[in-house]
Amino acid sequence: MTTLNQLRAFVEAGRLGSFTAAAGHLVVAQASISELVRRLEEELGAQLFVRGSRRLSLTAAGRELLPYAQQALHAADSGAQAVHSLGSLSGGTATFGVPRNADYYLLSSLVQTFHARYPAVRVRLVGQNSAETAASIAAGDIEAGLVVLPVDDEELTVRPLLRDEVFYVSANPEHTRRPMTIRQFAKAKLVLYDVHYGWSDPTRRQLAERAQLAGVRIEPEIEIEHVEAALRLTAAGVGDTITSSAVVDSATFPEDLHVVGFAEPLYDTIALAQHRDRPLSNATREFARLAEDTIRGLRADLPVAGHARPDTAVPLLARPKGHR
Repeated sequence: MTTLNQLRAFVEAGRLGSFTAAAGHLVVAQASISELVRRLEEELGAQLFVRGSRRLSLTAAGRELLPYAQQALHAADSGAQAVHSLGSLSGGTATFGVPRNADYYLLSSLVQTFHARYPAVRVRLVGQNSAETAASIAAGDIEAGLVVLPVDDEELTVRPLLRDEVFYVSANPEHTRRPMTIRQFAKAKLVLYDVHYGWSDPTRRQLAERAQLAGVRIEPEIEIEHVEAALRLTAAGVGDTITSSAVVDSATFPEDLHVVGFAEPLYDTIALAQHRDRPLSNATREFARLAEDTIRGLRADLPVAGHARPDTAVPLLARPKGHR
């Protein structure tokens, strides 16, 4: 089996042009370099060097092998460096995705906490819709992130952390006297947000699936980008909307709005996602750990919602208080 020592001896001998120079650079005996290269040639069944009187030169087989050997050594060295820096986090970049309403889940101070602990680590925090976060992780643009389920997860590892109930919101108390059915929802005058992602948005995706099963269509009167704008329009009586209990329970939620749950309770499930085949960098791994601790910590402060069943595996955010 080809070893990293064999590849390193081959690469250095090719770069420096002699076994002696390679041995000096790697601080080993010249005979060791020669033997490593000889065994590599035997295993591959090909001569890698033309051994001239003054300088080694690569054969066609050696030129073919060289970029692969360099890539393997670079990957091994990068992995070793990541492991060595595991305890100190003395550098690197944490690349992490969060929902655009992340502040409602107490994540606004996460960057400050992380930076105070690891001031030498750069942070790249990308706030976007969960559908795009999942696609960015799959494409390798983001290492990991918090997403709201469901998302397309063919290439991802997804670990649910917490469920947050979604409520129907209206300025008219008559619209919230009874739990909202999907048929009633489809008939309502609606103001929905996340227009850029539309029915790819995880919450709207759940509603669309329910509507399809009920044989109805959801056609919002107004579609805008942000939940805050939807709430302002709802408070003005333009239409009704939906939002999670984290938003309803926030200090910025309009006091004159009324909320009610769905007849079949609807939840935003918050999960930690990463690529199935790509290990996290040390910095992102630590950031993900802190984010997970923050999300899981919410259950310590909030009672379990009335809709939770005894066999519910994922914690629930509570039904908000102070709103009717």
